[in-house]
Amino acid sequence: MSTMFADTILIVFISVCTALLAEGITWVLVYRTEKYKRLKAEVEKQSKKLEKKKETITESAGRQQKKKIERQEEKLKNNNRDLSMVRMKSMFAIGFCFTALMGMFNSIFDGRVVAKLPFVPVSYIQGLSHRNLLGDDFTDCSFIFLYILCTMSIRQNIQKMLGLAPSRAATKQAGGFLGPPPQAAKFS
Repeated sequence: MSTMFADTILIVFISVCTALLAEGITWVLVYRTEKYKRLKAEVEKQSKKLEKKKETITESAGRQQKKKIERQEEKLKNNNRDLSMVRMKSMFAIGFCFTALMGMFNSIFDGRVVAKLPFVPVSYIQGLSHRNLLGDDFTDCSFIFLYILCTMSIRQNIQKMLGLAPSRAATKQAGGFLGPPPQAAKFS
């Protein structure tokens, strides 16, 4: 049981280190460039401007105002796309590094139970949570599952602590996979 606890702490530490490495690579390749800084400032400015306009507009607003808002939304969408393209090169570098590290860590923790889950995972997640483990106890947790969970939570918090996370206004306007959808349909 104590080796399982030690493995769990080691995986959390590895997750923190790889998140810091990823943010370091992203800072070198993206965050310190003038193009990124300019685009980020533009997205921030446009997001706040658009949010203010949407708050002041009423349902009986004229076509002119609706067209202006649609043009601003389109401009914001284009700037967000450009910002994503700037970040793309760091994503390739991070993907390459993580693939190499993942192979090394998988060989170290292969077949070892690193944690005990307090639940039985849903069937389509069991392949990941029980990866390369012997036996039928699906509450046993493999390295890859714990590492993914830790990295997902730790990296976002590190981005916030370092001040590198996107602002709430920009995130709100851009929408996203888990975020609220853009409110373009509100005026149609």
